[in-house]
Amino acid sequence: MKKIIEIAALDTFSVRHPVLRSDKPVESCHFDGDELSTTKHFGLFVDEKLTAVTSVFKKNNAIFNTNNQFQIRGMAVLEEHQKKGFGQELVLHCESFIKNENGELIWFNARENAVAFYRKLGYEIVGTVFEIENVGLHYLMKKRIG
Repeated sequence: MKKIIEIAALDTFSVRHPVLRSDKPVESCHFDGDELSTTKHFGLFVDEKLTAVTSVFKKNNAIFNTNNQFQIRGMAVLEEHQKKGFGQELVLHCESFIKNENGELIWFNARENAVAFYRKLGYEIVGTVFEIENVGLHYLMKKRIG
């Protein structure tokens, strides 16, 4: 059985750490804004086991001339569950949540190896590749939904 529910920020660490920060201390899994009331964390559970996570931040990026923006961060699916559609389910869940919040635009910094995944879901690259120190190459991506 599979379900997506809201979870606590701390609960995301059990997936964020092995997928996104395995070579860093677990404390690096904490993101600025994780504890804000406007931030929501979602977990996808398979047979009661947390398998994939993502977080939605109410955060504007000055590059975009849109007021009601949301950022997706910390998107991660445990390795043994990748390529099963769970990431797509989480992104679509976030899009639905953001639409209900009258969001107009979703943006995020996508790792280079995730760009094709997000393109399939209708996201587009903005600008050129850039490096996030100690993490790697990323692209700014966006999708208008409002």
